[in-house]
Amino acid sequence: MALLQISEPGKSTDPHNRKLSIGIDLGTTNSLVASVISGEAKILEDNNCRLIPSRVLYEQSQILVGNDIPNHALTISSVKRLIGKKKDDIDADNIALELADSNEIFIQTPQGYKSPIQVSSDILKKLKKIASDYFGDEIYGAVITVPAYFNEGQRQATKEAAKLAEINVLRLINEPTAAAYAYGLDSKKEGVFVVYDLGGGTFDVSVLQFNEGVFEVIATNGNSSLGGDDFDQIIKNYLINKYKFNSQSLKDQAKLNLIAKDIKEKLSSQDTINETIRFNNLDYQIDISLSEIEKLFAPLLDKTIQCVKNALNDANLSTDEIDGIIMVGGSTRMPTIQNHIKKFFNQNLLNDLNPDEVVAIGAARQASVLSGQANDDTLLLDVTPLSLGIETMGDLVERIIPRNSTIPIAKAQEFTTYKDGQTMMKIHVVQGEREKVSENRSLGEFIVKDIPPMPAGAAKIKVTFQVDADSLLTVSAEEKTTGIKTSIEIKPSYGIEESEIRKMLEDSFTNAVNDKKFRSLAEVIVDANQILELTEKAIQDDKQLLLESEKSTIERCMNNLKSEITKKNTSKIKLATDELNNASMSFAQKRMDNSIYSSLTGKNINEINK
Repeated sequence: MALLQISEPGKSTDPHNRKLSIGIDLGTTNSLVASVISGEAKILEDNNCRLIPSRVLYEQSQILVGNDIPNHALTISSVKRLIGKKKDDIDADNIALELADSNEIFIQTPQGYKSPIQVSSDILKKLKKIASDYFGDEIYGAVITVPAYFNEGQRQATKEAAKLAEINVLRLINEPTAAAYAYGLDSKKEGVFVVYDLGGGTFDVSVLQFNEGVFEVIATNGNSSLGGDDFDQIIKNYLINKYKFNSQSLKDQAKLNLIAKDIKEKLSSQDTINETIRFNNLDYQIDISLSEIEKLFAPLLDKTIQCVKNALNDANLSTDEIDGIIMVGGSTRMPTIQNHIKKFFNQNLLNDLNPDEVVAIGAARQASVLSGQANDDTLLLDVTPLSLGIETMGDLVERIIPRNSTIPIAKAQEFTTYKDGQTMMKIHVVQGEREKVSENRSLGEFIVKDIPPMPAGAAKIKVTFQVDADSLLTVSAEEKTTGIKTSIEIKPSYGIEESEIRKMLEDSFTNAVNDKKFRSLAEVIVDANQILELTEKAIQDDKQLLLESEKSTIERCMNNLKSEITKKNTSKIKLATDELNNASMSFAQKRMDNSIYSSLTGKNINEINK
């Protein structure tokens, strides 16, 4: 008789072939882990808690993470703000942590110094354990979310943290993209949407276009140093300044952080707070109104609106062309924030999904697809926030991948040598929008060696830029004759602040006219110098072909061109270059005739035809 196979609901009928996948929202304040079970994305709980505080407590004999940590314990939190950075890039005075005395960020703990990568890995280990305990099995892989404005260094640091936690990273996905996946695909909506993501420590805004199963990020903006924690800090400072809360020790600051967070959450559902707070064995009577706090919040909200304006400007869209606004992040529950965004867009918000959970849900669905557990024809397309290119002669940037290009992407371009007999070429990779190399951000460099000696311009070097789905950049250079290939994987040692990115974009707009003039001048100077060098070498090699009058004319034109180069007048340099070209045209023809004559002398017709 046939045997019936009975499987537990939500589990694979073939447990040996199932691939358990999870989505991880690795947040600044809280983290979540989710998985698709019976076709539905579900947040996995830790002792009935869905939100796992992104906090770690290192004791001599154990490591505690999240809800396992007792209240008011001195913990490491908001480590996401530090990952992929150096001490020079942060405001160390505003961080309630003991840091090592070096430019590398190491946090002092009872177990020794810990890097942000190590702390993040301990949070990831906890999330992985929650999932493996739920399923009673090993986890195949995870999709981990990161802010859209995390650069290559911060993304790589996140991957390294996952590796330390022994997690197979299926993909890093931008948080707004994950939210759009959860919202847009569930609702089967098409159109243009804005994702307003105010997390605990970062703010991101993305403009996404949905069309026929494809949703594409067409513009992004944000601030990696602005989030719900900053609103907490405003309330904390308010308590210190108005009610004289004394928080000298790190432990006191941690307690006051929790009090500030509690006040913020209460003001999400009530207009006033009038209560007594016990702190450091003292009673503080506080009377706080929502309108009073709203005034203090206004500068931060204006910063988020400016990011929204920047993203819309990049996408060439007005607020009237937006079909919906997706709200992400627990801080967006605050009526103050919701009203601010409603007023700006003049429309209602999409917030029917839990804003704390929507990113994890989207990540879980993407993980299910990537692990082969679900079928989905939807394409997720992110973009590069800044242009990528290389340095060329004259301190100029040649852009290979323009900003806001859809990723993953690969683009190639051929370059050549500048001098005769050149056997090496430096590939200097830069990021930014300016025409001058020094005005952009250097990402790294490498040397292409063993280029066969050839006349200037004869060698062909193919340079390929490849940005993968996780926004990690690989640059390779191949000499076409020999096939010799050299490459570099761009992993900056620290991240780039969003304020720096915004400044780079603003500077490119402000200096657009001057940059265009600089490029035009630099290009004609490069051409002029190359012509001068080639002409000087030609005279040195074949001066016997010149009449004295011809030589005198060419040298006069050369001196004139050199003089115009020093004066840096683009049009006059062009005229002087043309004058030299015309003066040396007859000489160039003589050299060519002489070269042909030399190559044919002493040979018969049969040898020539071989």
